[in-house]
Amino acid sequence: MAHPTPLDALYAFLVAAAVTALLTPLTMRLARTVGAIDEPRERGLSERPTPLLGGLAIFAGVLIAMLLWLPGGYYEEHELWHGVLIGAALITVVGALDDRFDLPPAVKLAGQVLAAVIVVHYGVAVKAITLPFVGKLAFPNAGVTNAGPVLTVIGLVAMMNVVNFSDGVDGLTAGVCAIIAAAMAVIAFDLSRQQPGVLAALTAGAALGFLFYNFPPASSFMGDCGANLLGLLMGVITVEAAVKTTAVVSFVLPLILLAVPFLDTTFVVLKRLKYKQPIYRSDSEHFHHRMARIGFSSRRTIAYLYAWTLMLAGLALALRFVPYSDHHGHLHTGWTLVMVALGLIVVAASVYLVYVLEIFKFRRLDAIRLRRLRPDASPAEIERDVARDFETGEFQTVSAPERGGSQASQISNERTVATPERGDAPAGGRPPLALGGSSATERGDVHVVGDDVDLGGAEQRVGEREVDQDRVGADDQRGGAQAPIAADRR
Repeated sequence: MAHPTPLDALYAFLVAAAVTALLTPLTMRLARTVGAIDEPRERGLSERPTPLLGGLAIFAGVLIAMLLWLPGGYYEEHELWHGVLIGAALITVVGALDDRFDLPPAVKLAGQVLAAVIVVHYGVAVKAITLPFVGKLAFPNAGVTNAGPVLTVIGLVAMMNVVNFSDGVDGLTAGVCAIIAAAMAVIAFDLSRQQPGVLAALTAGAALGFLFYNFPPASSFMGDCGANLLGLLMGVITVEAAVKTTAVVSFVLPLILLAVPFLDTTFVVLKRLKYKQPIYRSDSEHFHHRMARIGFSSRRTIAYLYAWTLMLAGLALALRFVPYSDHHGHLHTGWTLVMVALGLIVVAASVYLVYVLEIFKFRRLDAIRLRRLRPDASPAEIERDVARDFETGEFQTVSAPERGGSQASQISNERTVATPERGDAPAGGRPPLALGGSSATERGDVHVVGDDVDLGGAEQRVGEREVDQDRVGADDQRGGAQAPIAADRR
C-alpha cells in the first residue's frame, strides 16, 4: 500500500489496539507459567505479584497491523518496513529474556545496538536535518565520515533507554507513547509521510490497547520487551515521519513532543553524574518518584504527566497547523500572537511542574516553604535545612506511622544507605517501581491538605521533616552530597 489514507491509519490504530488488548491476558498467563513475575519487595510499592511480558502483546498488535497496512515498504526503500519488523522482533525477544532472566546490562545494550543497526541497514537513517533559521544541514556521507547512520543508531538506542527509564508507574509509558504517537500520525500525514503516519497510528493503538491492563492498579506490566519495543518504534517514527522531511519545524516538533520523557531521563542522568553514580544505577529521582514522595497517588501522577504531554502535543500541532507564517519568512501578527500565548502557557505549566517537583531548587522559595511547614523553627534551623536541601537534593516526604504506633507523623532527619536490588541500566532493566497500590498515601492512611496531615481522621501539624529511607546521605558516606539510590524496577 504505497499511499495509505488517514482512514487506513485509523483502521490500523483500531486493529493494533484490539489485537493487543485481546492477547494481553495470554501474555499474563505465559508470564506466570515461565516465572516472569514482578514480586513485591521490601522497599517496593506494588502490593501483589504482577506478570511481565505485556510487550509481547504489544508486538503482536504492531506485527499484524503492519502486515496488513505496511507490507512492502514504499518507493525505492521497499524493504524498509521489513527491517523495522526484524529489529522490533529482536528487541522484543531480548527484552523478554531480560524480563525472565535479568540479563547483564552489557548484553541488553548489545541487543539494543543490534536492533538499531538492523533498522538503519534497511533504510531508517538520517542523512540531513532542517533547522529553523539555518536551513538544511547535510551530514557527511562518505567512508568513515558517514555520520548519518551512526547518529541514527545512537539516537535509536537513546530513545529505547529514554522510554525504558520512564516506565516507572502504572500506565505512564503506554499512555505517554499513545499521546505522542497519535500526534506524530497527524503531523506525518500533513507532511505527506503517509506510511510513517500509519506506523505512528498503529503504535498509538498498540500502546492504548495495552493500557486497558496497565492503567493503575495494573494487572500486567509491559516489561523490558514492551518498553524497548515502544522506544524503537518511537525512534523510527521520529526519523521517518518528521526528521527526514524538509519542513522547517520538522526537527523541532519531535523535540517538543518527546520533551517529558527526555527531560525526565536528562535530569536523572545528570544527577547521577553529579554525584558520581553510574548512570545505570537506579534511583528514586524520576518525575513519578518525586510525585509519590510529595503525596501524589499513581493516578494523580499519570494525570499530571498526561496533561503535560497533551499540552506539548497541542503546541506541536499548533506549530504545524496554525497559519502564523507564509513559509517565506513573513509572520502574520494575529496568529503569531496566538502562538506566543500558547507557548507561554505551555512554558508556564512546565515551570510550575518543575517547581512542584523541586527539580531545580530556589533558596528563597525553599526557605518560604520550610517556614510554612515549620512555623516554630528558628531562622538558623530553616537556613540549615535549606543548605542541606541544596547539598543533598532531598526534599520533604510524609509517611504514615507503623501499625499500632503513634498517630502523629513519623518524622526524622536520619539518613540511611539503601543498596539497589538492580539498576535501570541504559540497556534497560525491568520496568521501574509501580507507584500504585501499596503506598500509604494511596491507601488513604495519609492525606496531605495544605500544611496539615490527616492520619486516620486526626489532623496533625507537620513540625519536622522526614527523609525517604531510600536515599543516600552524604554525611555518613563521604562527607559530601551523595545521590539518592533505590531500586527502580517493578
